[in-house]
Amino acid sequence: MCHKPSMVKQLDYHTIREIFCRFQAEEPEPKGELHHTNAYTLVVAVALSAQATDVGVNKATEALFAKVDTPQKMLDLGIEGLTEHIKTIGLFRQKAKNVMKASQILVDDYAGIVPSSRAALESLPGVGRKTANVVLNMWFKQPTQAVDTHILRFGNRTGVAVGKDVVQVERAIEDHIPAEFQHHAHHWMILHGRYVCKARKPVCANCLIRDLCPYEEKTL
Repeated sequence: MCHKPSMVKQLDYHTIREIFCRFQAEEPEPKGELHHTNAYTLVVAVALSAQATDVGVNKATEALFAKVDTPQKMLDLGIEGLTEHIKTIGLFRQKAKNVMKASQILVDDYAGIVPSSRAALESLPGVGRKTANVVLNMWFKQPTQAVDTHILRFGNRTGVAVGKDVVQVERAIEDHIPAEFQHHAHHWMILHGRYVCKARKPVCANCLIRDLCPYEEKTL
């Protein structure tokens, strides 16, 4: 379940631009925290990260990705071998089934190559809109927005991207954040939501956009 956002009004263009200018100055090249070696391992890592932490996924995939970096190698490993590697991750049995099915489709229909189309990615078992957007953004350098609970919360608290669900927030990002920041926008927001604009106790004292944020329940 997504965290229910406490919404404020959508911020104006100039305020949003200043917010992302500050994010860019603080971290010009923000990176995703899931470890991967290529487009395929990125697809697997993001699919495994649903309802799991990046840290937990990285621990589980370290040995896996040392052996497996293509769909065919995953099929050769087999579902039992994959399950053994990811058994510390939540919902690992279903995720293992999805990874194997997706790997078979990639081999059969795409010659083992991860497609750069959202529709094609979303057709893979276990790959939803968020996973597809992460892969398109991180690997194929497309300005897609992978909205998770951190972005949903941050967008609505601050007024940067207001919406009732992930699709509305995704569209708000595309509509209101200046084009020059679109490529890295979701990474800046995820990292800020994860480490500063936290769900229960936001660290407002350390927030570099505190003076621009209309959230009323700021912490000291």
